[in-house]
Amino acid sequence: MYRLIRELLFRLDAEEAHEFTTRQMMALQEIPIVMRAISRICRAENPRTLFGLRFRTPIGIAAGFDKNALLMPFLAALGFGFVEVGTVTLRPQPGNPRPRLFRGPEALINRMGFNNDGADAIAERLREWRTANPACPLFVNVGKNRDVPLEGAVENYVECYRRVAPHADAAVLNLSSPNTPGLRDLQKPEHLETLLNAVRSVRSGPILIKIAPDLDDVQIAEICEICVRLADGIICTNTTMISGAAGSQPAGLSGKPLLRKSTDVLAKVRARVGAEYPLIGVGGVFTKDDVREKIAAGANLVQLYTSFIYEGPMIAKRLA
Repeated sequence: MYRLIRELLFRLDAEEAHEFTTRQMMALQEIPIVMRAISRICRAENPRTLFGLRFRTPIGIAAGFDKNALLMPFLAALGFGFVEVGTVTLRPQPGNPRPRLFRGPEALINRMGFNNDGADAIAERLREWRTANPACPLFVNVGKNRDVPLEGAVENYVECYRRVAPHADAAVLNLSSPNTPGLRDLQKPEHLETLLNAVRSVRSGPILIKIAPDLDDVQIAEICEICVRLADGIICTNTTMISGAAGSQPAGLSGKPLLRKSTDVLAKVRARVGAEYPLIGVGGVFTKDDVREKIAAGANLVQLYTSFIYEGPMIAKRLA
């Protein structure tokens, strides 16, 4: 059935299809009997424990799908073991001009630019849902506003974190999106250490860093040394940078083409941080073998996004 639905959705512009699907999910999650039925059909059990939290399964939905924290009940009902919302910025922002989301063969190319409703609006949604649904771990992904220069980034991150993190089980600092100019510079040691120390001063739970797949071995070593001291975990990885496929602006490539690169970075990070440090693997996960590969490379938990678009709503249960 989903193949037919996907064929119809793929006749729409990629972002229009996402917005249409979001509206349908929001409507369905207002109908309790439908949500109970979905939960029964999609329920899976393969529990893990990390950060002192119980995850019903190790399969989570990555940031980017639910940017504005509107779909948390529906995503949890679909069997995801944890939900990550965002990226959230301190102030609302519209993101980059459209078109900014493109499909490839089992891949997405995006230059969205952190379009979201802002920290205050999203914090309220997080608070309401987490109070009613404490069993599904909730992560919030935090970024900086596009118009904030690098020298103002720390203050921007800290204030955004301070508003949203208390309403989630963990927060992820997004330092690796290719769609916000200068953002990846925050992965440099001098900026990363300052940022983590500042965020830790208002810490309200586990702090994770999401890194790029385009790092060399020296950069990976520098990031790992700092994160082992100052962060509670690392997400490996964000999208890989691609030019020329989405207009003149850099864009991020996700999906199957990212699998090998992201898994290689994951394995290198695991070798640097040791066996006990929490790592989450994301990038190109479509099959059970992909999940096994991420876990073998060192992931404690695994996230997906693009395969949800291509494979449909049963993927969380199937992979769990």
